[in-house]
Amino acid sequence: MSSTLDRILSGIRAGLPALAARRGELEAAAARREPPGDFRSALLGPRIAVIAELKRKSPSAGLIAPRLDPVTRGALYSRAGAAALSVLTEEAHFGGSLADLEAVHSAVSIPLLRKDFIVHELQVVEARAAGAAAVLLIVRALTPAELQALLEATRRWGMHALVEAHDRREVATALAAGATIVGVNSRDLGDFSIDMAAAWDLVRALPGDVVAVAESGMRDVAAVRAAADAGADAVLVGTALSAADEPAALLAGMAEVPRRGR
Repeated sequence: MSSTLDRILSGIRAGLPALAARRGELEAAAARREPPGDFRSALLGPRIAVIAELKRKSPSAGLIAPRLDPVTRGALYSRAGAAALSVLTEEAHFGGSLADLEAVHSAVSIPLLRKDFIVHELQVVEARAAGAAAVLLIVRALTPAELQALLEATRRWGMHALVEAHDRREVATALAAGATIVGVNSRDLGDFSIDMAAAWDLVRALPGDVVAVAESGMRDVAAVRAAADAGADAVLVGTALSAADEPAALLAGMAEVPRRGR
């Protein structure tokens, strides 16, 4: 596990006692929310589904769009053809917040993914209370038992989980835990290197009834076509859209790529 990931997870776990003190408040708020959009179904259209990410910065890319307004950009992505939005809520390393998620939820109708480092069921409840339809679960950050418990928590709250894997062992762990949406991350969280060829091999090997999401390295329409050729159902695009001079045009082109299936 990378030192960066270690530091992020350490910070997340340090905040869990404060989250536990708010359990009743969070569960009540989550229960009051209207049913979320169907994140999984949104990824299964005739064209590649683009999960457009609202991204200000990252440990691998540094500052990307520090002044990005999530509501304005989220509405732009929705109009340009995004199937769903990924809203970063980790603050220290990605510049996101739960306030971003809540604000975007009030502005768009497409499903929202909470992109964060989820290690406890109360973070799932917190995501639901803020309007998320899905959460990211990173295999490398969890034990198999933790992953299975968090998948069960998402189902209890009427949500989905995008389960992120980087290699064959992690994909096997995701499938064994019952993941129905698997994100193949071409970026190694250990050294931030990207291996697209290895990612395409993993996508091709996923069962046909599992939604396959290609993550990282989706820089242009050609990359999305390559993902479609490998059998991806969806792509998650963050840095390229945040840094683009004309993000709506880039997203619209990506969203026109046909989905081929596996």
